[in-house]
Amino acid sequence: MSLFYLLFALLVFSNSPSLSFQQNLTSFSISASPWRPADNKILLSPNSTFAAAFLPLPNSSTLFTFSIWYFKLPVKTIIWSAPTSTSSPLSTAASLVITPTGQLRLLNDSSGLINLWPGSQSMRNSSFSLLSLQESGRLVFGNDIWDSFDYPTDTFLPTQNITVKTNLVSRNGKFSFENSSKLVFISDSENYYTTPSAFLQLRNDGSVAQLSGGSIISADFSVNATDRIRRLTLDDDGVLRIYSYDQSQGQWFVAWQAIQEVCQVHGICGPNAICMPGESDLRSCVCPPGFRRNSVNSDACDRKIPLSDKTKFLRLDYVNFTGGLNQSNLKVRNFTTCETSCLRNKSCQGFMFKYDGQGYCVLQLGKMPYGYWSPGTETAMFLRVDAKEQDVSNYAGTMTSVQETTCPVRIGLPFPPEKSNSRTRNIAIICTLFAAELISGILFFWAFLKKYITYRDMARTLGLEFFPAGGPKRFTYAELKSATNDFSNAIGKGGFGDVYKGELTDKRIVAVKCLKHVTGGDAEFWAEVTIIARMHHLNLVRLWGFCAEKGQRILVYEYVPNGSLDRYLFPAGQLASSGSEMDAGPVAIDGRQPILDWGIRYRIALGVARAIAYLHEECLEWVLHCDIKPENILLGDDFCPKISDFGLAKLRKKEDMVSLSRIRGTRGYMAPEWVKSDPITPKADVYSFGMVLLELVTGSRNFEMQGSMVESDDWYFPRWAFDKVFKEMKVDEILDRKIKHCYDERHHFEMVDRMVKSAMWCLQDRPEARPSMGKVAKMLEGSVEITEPKKPTIFFLAD
Repeated sequence: MSLFYLLFALLVFSNSPSLSFQQNLTSFSISASPWRPADNKILLSPNSTFAAAFLPLPNSSTLFTFSIWYFKLPVKTIIWSAPTSTSSPLSTAASLVITPTGQLRLLNDSSGLINLWPGSQSMRNSSFSLLSLQESGRLVFGNDIWDSFDYPTDTFLPTQNITVKTNLVSRNGKFSFENSSKLVFISDSENYYTTPSAFLQLRNDGSVAQLSGGSIISADFSVNATDRIRRLTLDDDGVLRIYSYDQSQGQWFVAWQAIQEVCQVHGICGPNAICMPGESDLRSCVCPPGFRRNSVNSDACDRKIPLSDKTKFLRLDYVNFTGGLNQSNLKVRNFTTCETSCLRNKSCQGFMFKYDGQGYCVLQLGKMPYGYWSPGTETAMFLRVDAKEQDVSNYAGTMTSVQETTCPVRIGLPFPPEKSNSRTRNIAIICTLFAAELISGILFFWAFLKKYITYRDMARTLGLEFFPAGGPKRFTYAELKSATNDFSNAIGKGGFGDVYKGELTDKRIVAVKCLKHVTGGDAEFWAEVTIIARMHHLNLVRLWGFCAEKGQRILVYEYVPNGSLDRYLFPAGQLASSGSEMDAGPVAIDGRQPILDWGIRYRIALGVARAIAYLHEECLEWVLHCDIKPENILLGDDFCPKISDFGLAKLRKKEDMVSLSRIRGTRGYMAPEWVKSDPITPKADVYSFGMVLLELVTGSRNFEMQGSMVESDDWYFPRWAFDKVFKEMKVDEILDRKIKHCYDERHHFEMVDRMVKSAMWCLQDRPEARPSMGKVAKMLEGSVEITEPKKPTIFFLAD
C-alpha cells in the first residue's frame, strides 16, 4: 500500500464516528513502553484539545497510523501523522517504544530493524524520556529533543514557526508547499504558484506573518478572535487554505485560499484533459472533441484518430493549456498567420489565440498538459485534429455556457474573419472607397468653411429651441467670465473642479464651478444638467444654470455664505471656551469662527440624511452622490445644511473618481466595495454618511487616531468609536473636545446616542447589512427603534 493511499485514508477518517479508548495518558514514558495498537491508549493534551493515538484505517481493523487530531471537535480532523517516509501503514504488530538508551522508536514488526519515527529523537538518560502532547498541538519528546512542529505533514497550526525546512505535502501526495514560497506539482516538479514572501507563522487572529514584513489576512480576521480554532492546510487539490472552525455550525469553513480558480492548479487533470470548474470548488475533467478517456487514468484523454498530413482545427472558447515547456509564444499580425505557423509545425497540437489586436498567439507543441476552462483567459483554443475526425466544435458547448440562471445566457469569443481568395479585388474596392470618401470630405469641408458662421448660429439656435422646457438657464462663457471678474475670486477646490464667487447682472451672488475631466458630448451633458436642476429639496444646493461652449463645462449654483462643514468641524488652532451655554446656536470662540453646538450638529445630520434619502428614493431617476464628505456639505445663514456636487458622478468615469492605490493608502469616506471593485449601489453613500456622522460627534477626521494604544496601521476609526461606546461605556471619550463642556446627558444623550448607533449601522462592511438612507433618517428622527449595532469591520490589503 503506497503512502498516497495511506494519507487518503486518513482524510476519510476525518469524518468517521468517534472512537473509544480504554486508557487516557498525560504522557508516555519508558514504564508504559511498548505502546501497541491493541492497547487502546490515547495521549491527551492538558485541556484535551488534541489527542494522539494509533488510529485504524477506514474499513480495516489491522492497519493503523499514529496520528494527532482535534479531540473535542465532532469532526475528526487529523493535523499530523507518522510515519511520513514509508510505503505501507502500520500493522497490528506495530509498537511505539522508548528504549533504555532514551531513543523513541516506531516499529512495524517484531524485528525492530527500521525506525519509522521521523527525525532524530535520542536522549542520553532514559529517565527523562517522556513523550507529551501540548495544548498547542505540539508533540514533544524529552526536553524539546524532538518536536512534531519540525516535521509537519499537511497542516500548520497557530504559533507554529514556519522555516524553510518545514514543508507541507498534501494527503494524496500530489502536491507540496515549499516555504521558499512555492506550491509544486510533485509528479512534474512544476512550480504553479508563488506567494509574495515566505511564511513565518499562522497567527491566532487569522493572519499569516510573512518574511517581507507583510501579512496575509483571512476573511474572519479579528484581533479579538484569538480563541478561534484555525489551521493552515495544503489540500488534495493543491490549494493552500486557512480554515476556521465555526462553533455554531459545528464545521470548518475556508477563511482564505491561495488560488481562487482551482482548475488553474497544475496536475488536477491528466494530459489532454480540460478542467471544468463547478460549485464549491468542485471540478471535473472533460475530454475535448476528438479525444476519449484514457483506459488507465480516467482524468486523462487520448486522441481518437492520430494526426495525419491532413488536419483541421476545432475551436474551444476560454480554454487554456499552461505547460510552459511545451509552448511557443509568437507575435503575429492576424489569425491566419498564427494558424499557418501551427500547420507548418508537425508537433503543434493546436494554438491559443486572443482577439485583442495585440498579436497574442501561443503554439501548443508536443503534448497538452494542465488544460482548464476560464472566461478570465479571454483566449480561444484551436485544437488540431485529423481531417477525418467527426467530432465538431459545438461539443465544447459545455465549455461556453454559463450555469443556468433565471435568464440563461451563452458566452463566447468573436469569430475570426473569414478567409478571402479575392485579395486584389478587395484592395481595389478599398482604394476606390477611400478616394471617394477623401473627395467627399474635401468638398464637405470646403462647404462647411464657406458657411461656418451660418452653421454656428444655427446650431446655437437649435440647441436653445430643443432644450427641455423648465430647464436651467444657459449662460455664455463671456457672461460668466464677467460675473467672476475673469475667474479671479476662487472660493474652493474639489474633486470635480474649482469654484469661483461671482455676481450676475441682476445682482444675484452665485458660485461658479468649472468642471474638469467630464465625459460625454453636449447632448449628454445638457440632459444630465436638466435632471440635476429639477431636483428641489431644502437641503440641496440649487442649480441655476450652466455653460457649455468652447470646450468648457461650467455649472452656476446658488451661493451658500457660511461655507463647508469641514471649516467648523476641524478648525485649525481653535480651542473650546469654558462656558456652559447649551443649544443656543454656534458657540463663538474669542470672536473667531463659531463652533457648532450639539443641537445644530444633530440638525445638520438629520438634514443631510433627508437630502440623500431624497436623491436615492424620491427622485424620478435615483441619483448616487458617490462623494459624501464634510467638504461637500455647505451651511446656509441659519446653518441649514445643503449638499453640493450631487448628480455629478454620472459625468465622471469610475476610474477617474478614485484609484485603488489611493483607497489602500487612506482610510477615508469610500465604502469597501470601491476597493473590491464590487457594483456600486446607494449603500456606498450610506457608508460615507456614517463616517461623516461619526465626525460630527467626535469633531475629528476619521483618519486621525484618538486615545488608541495600537499601531496606526491597525487603527480603524469606527472600530475605535464602537469600543469606546459599546464596550468601555465611555461615551464622553469620543465627544468633540471643543464642545465637550457643553454636553449635558439629560439634554443631549438621546440625540448623540441615535447619531452614534445610526453611524455604526451605516459603517457595516457588507452593503446588505447597511440600512437605506430613508431608514437612517427615521433612525435619527427617533421614529423607528434602533437595535444594538454590530461592530464595524473592514478588510485591508497586505502590502
